[in-house]
Amino acid sequence: MIERIQKRFALSRQGAKDLVKGCVMCAIQNIAFMLPVALLYYLVSDLMGEGIQGGKLAFYICGCIGCLILIFVATWFQYNATYFATYIESGVRRISIAERLRKLPLSFFGKKDLSDLTGTIMADCTFLEQAFSHFVPELFGAIVSTIIVSVGLFFFDLRMALAALWVVPVSFAIAYFSSGVQDKFYAKSMKAKLDCADGIQEYIETVRDLKANNAEDKYLVGLDSKIDEVEKRSILTELGVAVFIVSAGLVLKLGIATVALVGSVLLMNGSLDILTFFLFLLVTSRLYDPLQGALQNLSAIISTRANIRRMNEILEHSIQNGKDTLTNKGSDIVFDHVGFSYDSSETVLRDVSFIAKQGEVTALVGPSGGGKTTVSRLAARFWDIDKGKITVGGMDVSEIDPEALLSLYSIVFQDVTLFDNTVMENIRIGKKDATDEEVLAAARLAGCEEFAEKLPEKWNTNIGENGCELSGGERQRISIARAFLKDAPIILLDEATASLDVENETKIQAALSRLIRNKTVLVIAHRMRTVAGADKIVVLSDGKVAEQGAPDVLLKQNGLYTRMVELQTESGNWAIGNI
Repeated sequence: MIERIQKRFALSRQGAKDLVKGCVMCAIQNIAFMLPVALLYYLVSDLMGEGIQGGKLAFYICGCIGCLILIFVATWFQYNATYFATYIESGVRRISIAERLRKLPLSFFGKKDLSDLTGTIMADCTFLEQAFSHFVPELFGAIVSTIIVSVGLFFFDLRMALAALWVVPVSFAIAYFSSGVQDKFYAKSMKAKLDCADGIQEYIETVRDLKANNAEDKYLVGLDSKIDEVEKRSILTELGVAVFIVSAGLVLKLGIATVALVGSVLLMNGSLDILTFFLFLLVTSRLYDPLQGALQNLSAIISTRANIRRMNEILEHSIQNGKDTLTNKGSDIVFDHVGFSYDSSETVLRDVSFIAKQGEVTALVGPSGGGKTTVSRLAARFWDIDKGKITVGGMDVSEIDPEALLSLYSIVFQDVTLFDNTVMENIRIGKKDATDEEVLAAARLAGCEEFAEKLPEKWNTNIGENGCELSGGERQRISIARAFLKDAPIILLDEATASLDVENETKIQAALSRLIRNKTVLVIAHRMRTVAGADKIVVLSDGKVAEQGAPDVLLKQNGLYTRMVELQTESGNWAIGNI
């Protein structure tokens, strides 16, 4: 049962146990609230009989006090079993999702956008936190307590029990069988919210380009329509759900009418005593309150299905795993007839084979979309290949845990990511336990000293969110400094000098020449000048290796590489005056 609850509600094992405990405590609390009704029944019975004597008066006083104590104790345990346990589980759930995301292949993130994943971790977890503290325990608690009380009612009078309880299954059937319709409402509402969130995020990220192209007003018109769609879908969802829940609630209220009607008829026929009639009126008036809330809770639980599906999509997605122990001998990277596709309909690499040797610079060049970046990502096992084999120092990368494998790599991406911290700490990301002297040495190799010394607080200057206080070239040099600091045996450079001017590019290349001794360097570049000094060129075109070899050898072959060099030479000679 615990396993089924875990899967149904995307909970940890302890969270599933706490949910069961919360349901039990809600049932006990509901029963505790029925105790004053029983006490009142006996009080009326005594008043209609022999009256209340001294001993019985003490009994009822003690009974009232006892009911208060029991209700207090039951509520105390119910609160701890639902709210406190839920808050703990909410934290566990967020951490488990984050940990799962950390181990998922990048192919998963290619199918998701940032707002979707952020919404799952934050909004979905928050909504489920409310569901498991309010909706689920109270629903099942109401059901369990109603069943227990109903059994007792049947012992008193079968006819009156049926008159009081026939509305319960009918009401819940209306709410339950409407779940398909409610699912559609909630799914459309969530899609509208995600589209709106995507639009807002996209606007914030692209506002500079929108303003530069006078396209802001047009974009905002589209964004307004997405916001209006959220409002429309929210209203339709509330109305659509209310039709069923209000109808179920009205049916539930009919129970009081049928109890009064059936009881009156039986009372007039002399087949029911006034005390039993009074008891059923008391019980039904109290019994329907938790059930009314339970109907609303059932609707809320139905609405959680979409949130839970999104969370389970992450928690149940296959992860990349492997051995933690590295067995490589050296750091040669070998691609052996590798084939890869991001999905079944898009083949990116076809039968790619080459060797990037230790102590050499291997450059990946070719037209855009040829597979250069994909090759570098596969070498670090950001994705798993479909065919062939990739080895590092003879070690099959598909058999190694990605985090263990990445300890062999220093990577500089084309798109630099920096943190809202100091220059020093942003570089220290490359090696967490690095001393200040090691950080500064790496920074100087990357040419960071030139701009860092001019900052207000020099190396301890905060550079803002994603390094917004720095230029593109300065941000990229910090990223390169991280690679120097990590000092891994394999270096992947994806357009690492793209944002640098010629002078700084020359400095970085000089620093790289000192760094690559006895290391494997894989460089992705579009500018042929950047890779002119490489030991080996691998030309990728349409997902295949079109040519490979030393630069001077490839130039003599008069192939694709030669054509690319000629085109860039022509481009370099272009000037505004030539227009």
